[in-house]
Amino acid sequence: MKHKKIIGIILTILLSLLLYGCNKIDQIRGIIFEEKGDIEIIRNDEEEINASIETNLRDTTLYYQNENGYLVPIKRQIPWEEGIAKAALKNMTDTVAVREDINPIGLKPIIPTGTEIRGMTVDNETGICKIDFSKEIENYEGKKQEENMIKGIVYTLTEFPNIKEVQIIIDGKAVTTMKHGTNIEKPLKREDINLIEVSGNTDSKMVVYYKGTGSGEYEYYVPVTIPVSSHKNNILTALGYLFKGAPELSGLYTDIPDGVKLQQAQVSDGTIYVDVKLDNENSIKDQVAFDKMSKNISLTLSQFENVKNIEVLVDGKTLQEAGLPLEGQGTAIPVFANEY
Repeated sequence: MKHKKIIGIILTILLSLLLYGCNKIDQIRGIIFEEKGDIEIIRNDEEEINASIETNLRDTTLYYQNENGYLVPIKRQIPWEEGIAKAALKNMTDTVAVREDINPIGLKPIIPTGTEIRGMTVDNETGICKIDFSKEIENYEGKKQEENMIKGIVYTLTEFPNIKEVQIIIDGKAVTTMKHGTNIEKPLKREDINLIEVSGNTDSKMVVYYKGTGSGEYEYYVPVTIPVSSHKNNILTALGYLFKGAPELSGLYTDIPDGVKLQQAQVSDGTIYVDVKLDNENSIKDQVAFDKMSKNISLTLSQFENVKNIEVLVDGKTLQEAGLPLEGQGTAIPVFANEY
């Protein structure tokens, strides 16, 4: 009887320890798997990016075409799914749902109806993404549509940090040129979006952000590639093109108000100080106009390395020193040009 009592005591102690241990394990699991606002997820395309647990959406830049044939970058929130890069391209493919979604802002999908992605691989050492499309990808109309489709695919995929170049394959076969002459024999880099032609010595290029609208209600920024000579590829030249205004007959415009003239630009500790002259104190009519102008300037200067902020000066003075009723001690370079 005494032995049974001892055994009972031992079993009680062991059971207590077991329950205590399980409770501690649960506490540890709670610490390890505690829900955070943002988590890092690695998908099968080996991309490493952040997503929100609450919304399960990713901010992604997609490219569409407007009525004047320009490619327009739009930030969209895409639901997470296996292979987020493929999901991005699906959201640029011509379907009833996509058209209904972007028609209100005057844009069109750039990948033809019925196009399927047969396969995709990414070499993490070289950064080359090989993507195999079905033959329906060739069901577009003219040369401009062809160029925009190729550039839109390349720009969208190279938004992902592990993709540097894109090799397009059609129906399992390597293709040298598309039907209107676009060469896709080698992997393509992101370059020459909305390229315009200019005369003269142009051995370099820069990008200037202009403004466009399709519906008259929704406006969007349009990146335009301008050929320049290499010795003029600098901040002041880029601002010069922006303040001069959009190319004639382009259907584009800027957010630089009439009566605001560029004087100088200087860089210090990651901030570009843009000095302007006003024809009169009402040249910038309100805070909204100033904020639009600042964003337009910031987007155009985003191509220059190590630039984090811009600050607008008036005749070398801060807005407060110049006596203007505006706020703007510095504008950060935007991550996205357009959001919808």
